[in-house]
Amino acid sequence: MSRHTRTGDVEARRPLLAAGGHLEPDELDSEEGEVIFDRSTSHIKREAGASASRRLTYEEAVEEAGFGLFQWLLLVVCGWANASDAVEILCVSFLLPTARCDLLLSSSDMGLLTASIFLGMMVGGYMWGYLADRRGRRRVLVVSLTVNGLFGSLASLAPRFWLFLLLRFISGIGVGGSIPVIFSYFSEFMPRLRRGTMISALATFWMAGNILAAGLAWLVIPRTWAHFFLGALDFQSWRLFVVLCSVPSLTSALLFKLLMPESPKFLMEAGRDKEAIHVFRLMFELNMRGKGKAFPEFGLCTSSKHRGELEETRTLGSCRERLARTLKKGLMPIKQMFNGPLKSRSFTLLIIFYCISFGYYGLWMWFPELFERVEDGGSPCANVSLPSALHNQSCYPVKTAVYMEGFAIAASNLPGNIFTILRMDSIGGKTLLSLSLVVSSLSVFFIYMVQTKTQSLVLSCVFSGVSVIAWNSLDVLGTELYPTQLRSSALGFFTGVGRVAAITGNMVFGKLVDTNCAVPVLLVSTLLLTGGLVALLLPQTKQTELT
Repeated sequence: MSRHTRTGDVEARRPLLAAGGHLEPDELDSEEGEVIFDRSTSHIKREAGASASRRLTYEEAVEEAGFGLFQWLLLVVCGWANASDAVEILCVSFLLPTARCDLLLSSSDMGLLTASIFLGMMVGGYMWGYLADRRGRRRVLVVSLTVNGLFGSLASLAPRFWLFLLLRFISGIGVGGSIPVIFSYFSEFMPRLRRGTMISALATFWMAGNILAAGLAWLVIPRTWAHFFLGALDFQSWRLFVVLCSVPSLTSALLFKLLMPESPKFLMEAGRDKEAIHVFRLMFELNMRGKGKAFPEFGLCTSSKHRGELEETRTLGSCRERLARTLKKGLMPIKQMFNGPLKSRSFTLLIIFYCISFGYYGLWMWFPELFERVEDGGSPCANVSLPSALHNQSCYPVKTAVYMEGFAIAASNLPGNIFTILRMDSIGGKTLLSLSLVVSSLSVFFIYMVQTKTQSLVLSCVFSGVSVIAWNSLDVLGTELYPTQLRSSALGFFTGVGRVAAITGNMVFGKLVDTNCAVPVLLVSTLLLTGGLVALLLPQTKQTELT
C-alpha cells in the first residue's frame, strides 16, 4: 500500500461517469484557513478565515449533496461486490456433490474444505478492516476483491486436495476484507434518514449472489460438454464452475478502480478536506443533473481528534521495536472497542456474530449435501446408521435436483430482503434482529423433526427467508454502532469472530453428519435462539447520525 500524500489522492479525484471539476496543485499545498468551493472558477480552495461561507458537518454536507443517481449507481457497484463475495463463499457448497469423487473427499475433508474459506476470512477480516480505517476504504476494496477473484480462479487448476484447500484459503483472505469494508464505505455516502433502507437494499445483493451461484451450478455442473483434459488434469465441469464464480470479484475490483471515489467521511477524518469537498461535488452534480442547480459554497467542520491516528508517521528504532509498535497500533482498535462506552455493545455483538455465523454457515454450506442424501425421500438425518453408503455412490451423472433445490432456497431470500428494505427504518435493526433469530431457531428445529423431502425443502426456505432479515439488521447495526475511525476495524473483527464460528460449525457438521446428524442441527437451533435473546441488550440505533 502506498502512503497517502497531501498532493491529492487519486481516489477522490476520479470522475464518476464524467462528473466535472478539478483541483489545482497550488491549492493543495495550503494548510491554513477553511476549505470552500468557488462556483465562479469551479475550483476548491482555502480561504483564510472564510467567515462568509457556511461551515457544514459531515451529515449536513451529505444532505447538501442530495440523494439520487449517485447513490443508485453506488448501490449497483457495491451490490455487485457484495454478490461476488456470496458467490465465492457458496460455490464450494455447490461443487461438493461432484468434487468429492474427483478429489476423493470424506465427510471430514468436505468439512475442512468448507471451513478453509472461513479461516481465510477470519485472517483477512480484521487486517483489511484495520487498513481500511487507516489507508482508505476504496483502495482496500480493490486489492481484497482482486485477491478473492485471482486465487479463487486458480483453485480450478489444483490437481490435489491440499492445493485446492490452500488456494481457497487465500481466496477467503480476500473475501474477509471486502465484506466488512463494503458496508462501511457504502454507508458513508448515505443521508441519515435513508441509510437503513439503502444498507438493507445493499444486503439484498447477497441473495443475488446466492441465486447466481445456484443458477451457475445448475447450468454448468451437470453438463458433459464442459468436461475436457488440460494436460494431465481432468477438467470436470465443476472446475469450470469455480472459474466462473471468480468473475464477479474481478469485475467488481475493476469497477471500484475505474469509477468510484474515496469515502468523504474517511477523507474528513483523515484531514483531507479538499478531497472530501471534491467528492461531495461529484455527488451533487450527478444527483442534480438536469435540475439547473449550482454546487453551493461551504466549508467543513471537521474534528482533528482522530487525524493523527489516520496519518502515517515515520518511526525510528530497530526492526523489533518497529514490529512491536506496529502490532500495538494494530491491536489498538480492539482495545478501544472493549473499553469505555463501547464495551457492552462489543461483547453483545461478539456473542450474536458467533451464534448466527455458526448456525447460518454451519447449516447453509451443507444444504446441497443434505438434499442429495434425501433425494429418494425421507429426512436428512434418517439414515445416519449407514455412513458409508454415500461414498459408495457414483457422482456421475449429476443429479440436477440438488441444484434446483439450492436455487429455490436462494430465491426464498427475496421476501425477507423486501421486508427489511421497507421496514428497517421504521422498526429498527435491533427489533428485527432479535425476532428473526428466534424464528430462524424454530425453523431449524423443525427441519430436524420433518420426515419428508418436501417438508425439509419448505422449512429450509423459511430458514433462508427469515435468517436474511437477521443478517441485514446486523449490517445496519454494525455501521451505526461504531465511529468512523473504528467502523471497518470493528466490522472486520466481528466478521473474523463469525468466521471462527463458521469454521467450527462446518467442522462439527463434517464430523457428526454421518453418525449423529441431530446434534449439529439442534445445536444450530439453540445458538440462534441464544443470539436472538442477547440481541435485546443492544442499543437502538434507528436513524442515528454517523459519528
